[in-house]
Amino acid sequence: MAGTAPPAVPWSNWAGNQQGSATTILRPRSTVEVAEAVRAARAAGGRIRVSGSGHSFTAVALADDRRMDLADLDTGVRVDAERRLVTVPAGMTLHALNDLLARHGLALPNLGDIDAQTVAGAISTGTHGTGAAYGCLATFVEAVTLVTGTGEVLRCSAEEHPDVLAAARVSLGALGVLVEVTLRCVDVFVLHAHERPAPLDAVLAEVPDLVEAHDHVEFYWFPYTARVQVKTNDRVPADDRPLSRLRGWLDDDFLANTVFAGACRLGRAVPGLAPTISAVSARALTERRYTGRSDTVFCTPRRVRFVEMEYGLPRAALGEALGALRRIVDGLPFRVLFPVEVRFTAADDIWLSHGYGRDSVYLAIHQYVGMPYEPYFTAFEQVAAGLGGRPHWGKLHWRDAATLAPAYPRWADFRAVRDRLDPDRVFTNPHLTRVLGA
Repeated sequence: MAGTAPPAVPWSNWAGNQQGSATTILRPRSTVEVAEAVRAARAAGGRIRVSGSGHSFTAVALADDRRMDLADLDTGVRVDAERRLVTVPAGMTLHALNDLLARHGLALPNLGDIDAQTVAGAISTGTHGTGAAYGCLATFVEAVTLVTGTGEVLRCSAEEHPDVLAAARVSLGALGVLVEVTLRCVDVFVLHAHERPAPLDAVLAEVPDLVEAHDHVEFYWFPYTARVQVKTNDRVPADDRPLSRLRGWLDDDFLANTVFAGACRLGRAVPGLAPTISAVSARALTERRYTGRSDTVFCTPRRVRFVEMEYGLPRAALGEALGALRRIVDGLPFRVLFPVEVRFTAADDIWLSHGYGRDSVYLAIHQYVGMPYEPYFTAFEQVAAGLGGRPHWGKLHWRDAATLAPAYPRWADFRAVRDRLDPDRVFTNPHLTRVLGA
C-alpha cells in the first residue's frame, strides 16, 4: 500500500538488555556508499546509528531510524610491516584483526578479555585491557578515516586534522562513521600467564608492587568471600609452556562457561545459595602457569550472559572503592553471582578516554542476566563518582552530560568538534543526548 511505513527491524545487544527497532538497515560496501547514506539521512532530517557486535551494555547503538551495519564494508587492508602500521576496515572484529596481524608477524600491544567487538566499537567506547604501561586500545590508533555528519570524508592523523583524531579515537560514534582505522602494532609476542588464588587483603597490600613488577595484572574478587583470583601476564621469549588442549577446555570452556553457567542458574533460582556458590568458585580455581601467543592469552571465551558496569578511578582510590563495594554487596536485598574484576591502565591524552590524564584502576561489577542489578550498580556508581570515577562508555551507568562534563578536562573541546562535524546531529540518539548533551 502506498505510503505504508517499512516494517521496523529488531536488534538486540549481546546481553539482551538493550533492544530497539530501526526502520532502515544500511549495509554499505564502500566509503562512498557510507557518505551517500549520511547525506541522504541528513537531507531527510533522519538519524543513523552504527551497530557493531553489540557488546556495549548501554543504549549507545540503538537506532529508531537508520541502523548501519559495517560488516560488508571493504576499504582494503594495508600492512606496513617495517613501520608496524596496519590499516583495516573499521567493521573488522578484533578476532579477525588478531589473526590478520599474526599472519604478518605483528600484534596489538594489549587487549581486553573479549575479541568479538569491531575495531570501531572497541575504540569508540574506550575498551581497554590491563597493564601499568598501557592505555585503552584507542591509544594504538595512528589515524582514522571517518564520514562526518555532512557527508564529508576526513582522513585524520597527527598531521591532518589532529584535533579530530584526539576527539574521534573515543567518540561514542557521535562525530561520524569510522570507516577505516590505522593501528600501530608491535612484533608478535608470547605471554607467560600465571593465575593463582590468594587472600584479598594480601593482594591489596601488594598491588603497587604487583602492578610495577608485571606487564599485565588483574584480579577477581568473589563476593561474600575474602578471596581473589590473581592473573599476571608477562612477555617471554619462547612459547615453551603451552596449555594442553584438555586443560584449556577444562578451565576456560567447561569450568568458566558450562559449570559457571549452571551455578549462575542455580543461584538465580535459589538466591540463598549465592554465598556458597561464590565460596566454592573461589576455591575451585587452582593455580596454573602457561604460555601462548599474546591474543590467545589475553582473550577468553565468554558465553555466560551478564550485564556490567565499570568505573575508572584514580589508582589510589582502589582500597576505599573496594571496601565500599564489599559493604554494598553485603547489604543488598538480593545476591550477586559474578565476581568483581579489577584492572589497571596508564594515563593517556585522548579527550573522552576514561584514563585521560591519570593512571587508573578499573572496577567492573557484573550481574547474571535475569537477576536484579540496578540498586547494586547505582549504589556503586554513587561511591565511584564521589571518588572522581569515570564510567566506561560501553558499560551501564546513569550519569548525564551535566555530571560528566566536570570529569573530563577537554569536554568543551570535544563538544566543539562535534558541533563542527555533526551540526544537525545525524548521529545522535536518546542515549547520546543524555550523556553528551543535545
